[in-house]
Amino acid sequence: MKIFLGIVIALAVLFLLWLWAMKPRRGARQLVLLRQYRYAHRGLHNIERGVPENSLLAFRYAIAGGFGAELDVHLTRDKRLVVAHDSYLDRLCGVHVRIEEQTLGELQKLTLQGTKEKIPLLEEVLPLFEGRAPLIIELKVENGNYRGLCEQTCKLLGSYRGDFCIESFDPRVLRWLKKNEPFILRGQLAENYTKPGKAPGFPFPARLAMTMLLPNFLTRPDFIAFRYEDRDLLPVRLCCGLLKGQEASWTIRHQSELERAERDGALVIFEGFLPKKREKQPESAQQPQPTE
Repeated sequence: MKIFLGIVIALAVLFLLWLWAMKPRRGARQLVLLRQYRYAHRGLHNIERGVPENSLLAFRYAIAGGFGAELDVHLTRDKRLVVAHDSYLDRLCGVHVRIEEQTLGELQKLTLQGTKEKIPLLEEVLPLFEGRAPLIIELKVENGNYRGLCEQTCKLLGSYRGDFCIESFDPRVLRWLKKNEPFILRGQLAENYTKPGKAPGFPFPARLAMTMLLPNFLTRPDFIAFRYEDRDLLPVRLCCGLLKGQEASWTIRHQSELERAERDGALVIFEGFLPKKREKQPESAQQPQPTE
């Protein structure tokens, strides 16, 4: 009986420690504004109509539709911030080069997905959204360049007067933000890394720890951006339910999924369809900064 009781107590302690480790930062009042919008994944793109992803054209369409946007940022060899999802440009530009190994001048010679659109700079995208709609900015870390990527992004955003948040799969980005830019809204991207083929370069214990949101104790994110198909996992439900953290759900491809996620209070990042209009349109307004 004593052994059984000891096991129960040990499990209870481990569970409480897990809850403490995954606990998010709460009280970020910018989330009030961000929840009013839906976010077009890589802009409102449709390559069949000549609108490539993460292009200035796709972002203009998102704004025209009343949406915010999610976008991806890489750091070039000459320390410029460009908006593109893939590090290697085979799919997007038909050439086997890596963004991090190219200068801005070399990248500007390329076009996106057979169109006339080029890879935009983040500084070109920001004015489109300023005063109009929020941005979800994902930082794409390559070869451990998180520090330079964070520094250049925050330097540029220092003069930006629009609404935004920063997210990343790499906890080092959130740790850097927590230490150096604590008033910037930060989010941890994640999914079920225990599935076959996920994060192949990492050992299973590391993939399990990331799935269980254990790095949160180092980063204290304001929101958890989890893959929609994996959002019913226990870590997500505990972090965004019991612990009342903010959920963001990606990538939503059907109206029914969007409605379900919004009923649960999640920010929604959608792609491949045009969501039905809400009864109440978003009201743009600057929000106070959160406190640590």
